[in-house]
Amino acid sequence: MYRPRVIPVLLLKGKGLVKTVKFDKSRYIGDPINAVRIFNDLEADELVFLDITATRENRTIDLALVKEIGDEAYMPFAVGGGIRKVEDVEQILNLGAEKVVFNSILASDLSVLEETAKRFGRQSTIASIDVKKSLFGKKNVLIRSGKTKIKTPLLDHVKRVEDAGAGEILINSIDRDGMMEGYDLDLVKVISENVDIPVIACGGAGGLHHFQQVVQESCASAVAAGSFFVYHGPRNGVLINYPEKQELNEIFIQ
Repeated sequence: MYRPRVIPVLLLKGKGLVKTVKFDKSRYIGDPINAVRIFNDLEADELVFLDITATRENRTIDLALVKEIGDEAYMPFAVGGGIRKVEDVEQILNLGAEKVVFNSILASDLSVLEETAKRFGRQSTIASIDVKKSLFGKKNVLIRSGKTKIKTPLLDHVKRVEDAGAGEILINSIDRDGMMEGYDLDLVKVISENVDIPVIACGGAGGLHHFQQVVQESCASAVAAGSFFVYHGPRNGVLINYPEKQELNEIFIQ
């Protein structure tokens, strides 16, 4: 029976694993390879690695680190961070990644997404879209790790990347990032209702009930989170964790 994928999103800063709050105040979490080994043991569905400073530093995610991840990971994983050329994509896929994640480049040049979808199949592409609400509630798309607002309206941007060949959309609420108070249900729902490809909800999960809620109320195809998988307890102690399969089956399969 179908169960939505549950995906840890792991943020990289250099070669370290970090976690942010509202895309700010990054906190060092630990070694990403150690996290991969733990997620192997916990049988995670899938992993997403995003280098949050690669674009601003005008570089691509560290390929040596991608190779290490590929050598260790038992589950499918996706990689994003500064990818601008199809040659970058080819290298990353050859190192073991199943998918690549595009974000900032989508605002200015869709050709790398289009070419990737043609050469490797759209199932290998994820369009990551970061959204922040204005004071008046308007949903704006931000790029470069949430530092730059683009002029294109949200739904226009979403449709453009879908038409260009995105296989999935990772929709992330900057306002909810690291808060662990639940997803932006309205944001996820409006995206889900306006595309024909899977939508991965991200930003705000603090419990299994949030996973269940965003799937049931906002039609998310998969759920992703960061803090939920790296913190434990009221003081947010660092502890890599992942729900047992039985727990996930109970909330999703009635």
